[in-house]
Amino acid sequence: MITAEQLAKLKIDPEWLEPLNDTFQRYDISTPLRMAAFIGQCSHESGGFKVLRENLNYSAERLCKVWPSRFPSLEAAQPFHRNPDMIADKVYSGRMGNNEEGDGALYVGRGCIQLTGKDSYTLAGDALGVDFMHSPDLVAIPKYAALTAGWFWNKRGLNKEADARDYTGMTKKINGGTIGLDDRVAHINTALGVLTA
Repeated sequence: MITAEQLAKLKIDPEWLEPLNDTFQRYDISTPLRMAAFIGQCSHESGGFKVLRENLNYSAERLCKVWPSRFPSLEAAQPFHRNPDMIADKVYSGRMGNNEEGDGALYVGRGCIQLTGKDSYTLAGDALGVDFMHSPDLVAIPKYAALTAGWFWNKRGLNKEADARDYTGMTKKINGGTIGLDDRVAHINTALGVLTA
C-alpha cells in the first residue's frame, strides 16, 4: 500500500490514494518494485496523473508526422487540423472493435494507461462490472482510471516485468514501442526511492 505522505512526495494529488491502493490490492501490485513501476508508467502516460483523456488536438503538420500512413500529405491532413473527434475517427475506425461511425471519438484513450477502442472498453468493463461501453467517460475519473490501468497491467502480465526490472519490455507492452522510455524509467526510479525510503 502507498501512503498519503508518499503520494505527496511524488506530487500526486491525494484523491489518488484510494484508487491506487484498491488497484494495487486487486491486481497483486504488492511490492515496492511493482508499485513503483505502475506509478512510473502511469505517471508518464497520464502527465503525472493529471491527463486522463487522450489529447488528439493535432495540427495538420503534426498529423503527417505521427500517422504518415493515414495522413500522407499536408493536403490530406488539412481537413483534420485541430479537430480531435475527426482525428480519432480517422485513426481508430475499423480497428480495436470500433466498427460504427463515431466509435473512434467515443472510445478514445482514457485513464492512467490509455484504454482505447470499443473492445478494450468492453473487456475492462466486463472484468470490473461497470458499463464503460455506454459510459466511457467513467474511465477518466481516478477510481476507474486506476482500475482500468490495473486491468491492463494484469492482462499483460506486467508484474513479471516489474519484478525483473525489465522496463524496456514493460514499455513495449504498454506503448507498442519504447517512446518515452527514459522519462518512464526516471518516474519509476523516483517512485521506488520514495516507496523504499
